[in-house]
Amino acid sequence: MKPIALLSLLVLCAAQIASAQDWARAALQKSPRHAEWVTVKHDGRSVETFVVYPESKGKTPVVLIIHEIFGMTDWVQDLADQVAAAGYIAVAPDLLSGMGPNGGRSSAFAEDKARETVSHLNPDQVTADLNAAADYALKIPSANGRLFVGGFCWGGGQTFRFATNRGDLAAAFVFYGPPPDKDAMARIKAPVYGFYAGNDARIGAMIPDAVAQMKAAGKTYDVMTYEGAGHGFMRAGEAPDANDADKKARAESWARWKSLMNGGK
Repeated sequence: MKPIALLSLLVLCAAQIASAQDWARAALQKSPRHAEWVTVKHDGRSVETFVVYPESKGKTPVVLIIHEIFGMTDWVQDLADQVAAAGYIAVAPDLLSGMGPNGGRSSAFAEDKARETVSHLNPDQVTADLNAAADYALKIPSANGRLFVGGFCWGGGQTFRFATNRGDLAAAFVFYGPPPDKDAMARIKAPVYGFYAGNDARIGAMIPDAVAQMKAAGKTYDVMTYEGAGHGFMRAGEAPDANDADKKARAESWARWKSLMNGGK
């Protein structure tokens, strides 16, 4: 992504962040599902990764979750638990692992510093971290070999880009993130599903060209725009002070996401 576009995304996402996510933390603490932090190592890096297991009799697909520009927040962890509740092994790598004060992860950063650091992450490092987390997840004994990826805001853009670099994805779910470069789209093998906000003109303006480019490349790119919703509605729509449009967009997107994954089982 061009630097000016990345800066705009940073500002846009920053305007939407909840000042506190106590509600997400409280929901996670009530979960009956098994969750754990694991350390995924590759190429001299250690990526702290949050894994939540579904309550299932049989083996299940894996959903790789790519966090927002704010890093591994309470909301991302709660979302991972919701994905597990829907019947999937949720795997959410903290892409700020080892980069915080004293070698910490996202939780070691002040909010503004986490945004700044995520916005400057090396793309190749991000891809390597995601590949390592995905490879780890697929080797979990209860995984059935199917791999999905979904991401939000900055993570939505990384999801689309990851689809250009990972050939064994069952599907990619892009939540209000920008598309990759046109030339990279030729490498995409999985269907890509977009979830966008009606009140998000900067991201929305990119979608028509992306649709045309994906079509020209012979790729599946199915988009849905939720009118009245703002950027970040998957998180904002769960917050105690959520507006009706964000609530509606979040509910409809969640239902669509689960339906698409169920079809890919």
